[in-house]
Amino acid sequence: MARSIDIGERRRTVSDAAARVLARNGLGALSVRGVAAEAGLPPSTVRYVFPTQASVRTHALETVFDATARRVDAVPDTLSDRERARRILLELLPLDEERLVELDVYLALGNAALTDPELRPALDRVVSDMQEWTERIVHLVGVPDADRAYEARRLHALIDGLAMHVSRLAPGESADWAIELLDRHLDGLAAR
Repeated sequence: MARSIDIGERRRTVSDAAARVLARNGLGALSVRGVAAEAGLPPSTVRYVFPTQASVRTHALETVFDATARRVDAVPDTLSDRERARRILLELLPLDEERLVELDVYLALGNAALTDPELRPALDRVVSDMQEWTERIVHLVGVPDADRAYEARRLHALIDGLAMHVSRLAPGESADWAIELLDRHLDGLAAR
């Protein structure tokens, strides 16, 4: 039993190190050696936990998206439907350092997944979950059934675009404009 706990801890250590390397130095630096150096572990330990570079990349993408999913799932059911929808949307924007790193990881690995078949299933899961969340949001704000698929896709595109713009703000620059834009969009959906 102690061995599986140790492997779980190592996976977390390596995953955290991979996310830092990727966010700081880009996809080209995401190698077993680079991750091992960041984690303070020998490369053989990283290879034991993640035998290939693709497995390190896949796990980094899954880890980042699992953190997003946990935050979305933690939005209280006791809120009004409109406020729940808003809070879910805010979890999808890079409004703090943690979410900014997550977006950087997602973008780097998401782009790599377009040409790397080993990463593709992880990217497909991310896209599928985002579609489910936007469908849930348009349902929460009362979009008629006939328009839900269209409005969910439109909302997904809006979130992706806002995330890109917010991620490029200068340090200290406010993202209040993006939050206001989301609020107005939600109000428009609810008024349909």
